Amino acid sequence: MPEKSKHKNSALYGYREGWISIIANTALFVLKYWAGITTGSVAIIADAWHTLSDSLTSIIVIAGFRISEAPPDREHPFGHGRAELIGSIIIGVILGVVAFNFTLESLQKLRDHEPVIYGTLAIVATAVSIVVKELLAQYAMYAGKKTGSRSLIADAWHHRSDAISSVIILAGILVSSRYWWVDGVLGLAVSMVLFHATFSILKKSADILIGEEPDSGLLQRLEYLAESIYGSSLHLHHVHIHRYGEHVELTFHIRFPGNMNIRDAHEISTSIENAVLEELGMNATIHYEPLKEDTE
Repeated sequence: MPEKSKHKNSALYGYREGWISIIANTALFVLKYWAGITTGSVAIIADAWHTLSDSLTSIIVIAGFRISEAPPDREHPFGHGRAELIGSIIIGVILGVVAFNFTLESLQKLRDHEPVIYGTLAIVATAVSIVVKELLAQYAMYAGKKTGSRSLIADAWHHRSDAISSVIILAGILVSSRYWWVDGVLGLAVSMVLFHATFSILKKSADILIGEEPDSGLLQRLEYLAESIYGSSLHLHHVHIHRYGEHVELTFHIRFPGNMNIRDAHEISTSIENAVLEELGMNATIHYEPLKEDTE
């Protein structure tokens, strides 16, 4: 699929997932916050704010896709694709802040020995949340894998972490009548789920922004393409990959016999660059140099 069409398809999935998430999460927030206020449960209120943060992160996802659609310009010659990664990092930071705040509130609840009496509303709100959040996670994960969008996959894990925290809360509700400390412990458990999601999202996005090592599969395909065009090994090395959303820049070095003229080396290199773009969808830039034994 051409790069422009692929990006348009990714943006379509991103917008659709974002708006579905905003509507569903806002409705769930109202339901869970009402249940939390009614019962006085810090765990349910924490879970409600976690759900609302999903609406905020979906807005970030939509904004990220909108910015990344902008074409390359003088200041950004490779486009604006990394805006999506920045969006993922913002999602992770929001999750981390929410987790920290509710860790403090849960500890306060345990220190004060404050029990919570749950009711039918809390059970219904939590059960509905589990089902809706897992459906949202499944759709966001599907869209993310289909388009290769890291912000959609990050949003999927955000939804799933909310579903998991709701499962933990529902389990605690069922035994809360026997243990006064259940709500505080559940609040801490939800916070740990949030911290784990924060770490996963930030690590994946930061790895790309900082720079990633090409995997062995990519190196093998590059070797194969180069050899199929030249007819023998070109000693491919010094491979670097730079991702800008859907736009990917690839640079590497190859070696030619020292007696080959520049025109022939340039034509072969250009053929390899075209093959890489056609087969792998990556914009390659090749530096060619003489074989070491020739220079020696």
